[in-house]
Amino acid sequence: MKAYLQRIGRSLMLPVATLPVAALFMGIGYWIDPSGWGGNNILAAFLIKAGGTILDNLGILFAVGLAYGMSKDKDGAAALAGLVAFLTPMTLVNSAAVALFTKVDVENVNVAFGAINNKNVFIGILAGLVAAALYNRFSGVKLPMALSFFSGKRAVPIVTAGAMSLISALLIFIWPPVYNALVSFGELISSMGPLGAGLYGFFNRLLIPTGLHHALNNVFWFNLAGIDDISKFWASEGTKGITGMYQAGFFPVMMFGLPAGALAIYQCARPEKKKVTASLMVAAAFASFFTGVTEPLEFSFMFVAWPLYVVHAALTGISMFVAAFFHWTAGFNFSAGFIDFFLSLRVPIANKPYMLIVFGLIMAVVYYFTFLFVIKKFNLMTPGREEVEEEAAEDIDPFVASGDDKFATMANQIYNALGGAANVTSIDNCTTRLRLQVKDTETVDQSKIKRTGVPGVKVIDGQNIQVIVGTEVQFVADEMKQLHHGEARPAATVVETAEVVEENSPIQDVFAVSDGAIKDITTVSDDVFSQKMMGDGFAVAPSDDAVFTPMAGTITTVFPTKHAVGIKTDNGLEILVHMGIDTVSLKGEPFEVFVTEGQKVGRGQLLAKMDREKVLANGKQTDIMVVCTNSDQLQALKVTPKEVVANEIVGTIESKAE
Repeated sequence: MKAYLQRIGRSLMLPVATLPVAALFMGIGYWIDPSGWGGNNILAAFLIKAGGTILDNLGILFAVGLAYGMSKDKDGAAALAGLVAFLTPMTLVNSAAVALFTKVDVENVNVAFGAINNKNVFIGILAGLVAAALYNRFSGVKLPMALSFFSGKRAVPIVTAGAMSLISALLIFIWPPVYNALVSFGELISSMGPLGAGLYGFFNRLLIPTGLHHALNNVFWFNLAGIDDISKFWASEGTKGITGMYQAGFFPVMMFGLPAGALAIYQCARPEKKKVTASLMVAAAFASFFTGVTEPLEFSFMFVAWPLYVVHAALTGISMFVAAFFHWTAGFNFSAGFIDFFLSLRVPIANKPYMLIVFGLIMAVVYYFTFLFVIKKFNLMTPGREEVEEEAAEDIDPFVASGDDKFATMANQIYNALGGAANVTSIDNCTTRLRLQVKDTETVDQSKIKRTGVPGVKVIDGQNIQVIVGTEVQFVADEMKQLHHGEARPAATVVETAEVVEENSPIQDVFAVSDGAIKDITTVSDDVFSQKMMGDGFAVAPSDDAVFTPMAGTITTVFPTKHAVGIKTDNGLEILVHMGIDTVSLKGEPFEVFVTEGQKVGRGQLLAKMDREKVLANGKQTDIMVVCTNSDQLQALKVTPKEVVANEIVGTIESKAE
């Protein structure tokens, strides 16, 4: 569960990173036109609407971000499924739809359904998690030939729409009782004076992850139960020291407490991660202080360190209780940031608002030391505290690549050291590390990884390994994912530690296309190849399903039946990689090709996968032939039969190119 929550927290970083700028836009817009909310100033209106683009659609952002981040391979199809998952209840569970289903007028529909909108974070999180789970389960499904168009990733949004339709049907019955229970609870605690204000503050924060805090807010801030705290404060109506009691206690927390908590989170970050942590915390703290938008900060630790979030909710409740007990009041239109505090000073009914500043400074100290204690005492994984076990990078060779190519170089070397597609099953990353899943960590060449200059390598268990890269890990991860899916740059951009290979040289290395045994081309049981009618070459009896490119070049042909791929090298050689014997009759079923015509490929790049069991089950042989179809361009082809590993040099070609 802890690991799952940490994955949620990491996945939310992408949408959360957009919140500070939205808060800044809206804060400045409201500062320019505090009374008209843009109605009196074009610039203010533009900024407020620009910020609203994000803040008014938090549910959508969370659904898409979570679906993408929680998917096994970070694919766009997962993000699309997240969007579908969110839009389904937005369409089926809104007031108009429920009115249609129940045959009643819209105004008579339960008010709870009005909370089903693009801001609903609870629905967004639910949709994102459901979409990611379905993507991970169904993205590789293979349907019968008649329905093959809908196989794999195309099936995911369809399945997601069906699943979320069922969930939406349940929400029609579940949502109103939950919403109404919260409203009733709010009405109950409203009669408890300062203690009720404290309980409200506690549950207000605690319910934010579900989005149900809006139901509670309706009781205290608006006219649902006759309290109407916000409108009465700005109209200066009610009782001085009482009106505003459900708003005032938020100011010490949002302006002082949370920014101090952000400082504590930064202080607790590991030295190598302080720079990254600081960039997130500074932006989030500024948004909290200036505008009162706390989502960027709260969501940064809400899931990865949920006990700390409970502490934050309790401290908010204490702040609300203290402010209400001493009758210190101020109010807000937008949120409890500096902008609204400054504006509320002009409202006559505000009572001793400057005491909220004094109390806020005290809360800053309380938040800072409480956060420090809780984070360290319970070893909570707040941003920047992910465990890293650094190892001495022995025998590190100087990293020879630079500029844009250095990430491709590092990715290529690490990927090959991991065992390539034959061993790597999943590639992910956090802020500084590659998080990798492999078939067997014992086969990983750790020394080769360290020679790229990375700070360390950490083996978690038999299938999980982490490579500590640094703050530029995202670029390395992206390059590795391209390698893994057969979309990498040509290997000509990759420079090994001490040897530079000229790809257009007349003499070139030939790499094994798969694990297995090299065979003389004349020994294969297909006359077309054994008699060299197609050209000179060699064969491999594979012991693995992965097939790699023997040389760098451009993909000229991908056969419709996927059993063969043509490559043209930079110096004009035309290479054919033919998977299996007489496999054209299998119509592509055992094959998965990862390249397209016109694509540049590097040597040793994943080309395809051949399901050897399926080939054998159909009575075919699995030999892979590598043939130069324009052998007249050859000077010499030297291949020595032996047991090989994919990407191992098995021979050389000397062409007539000058």
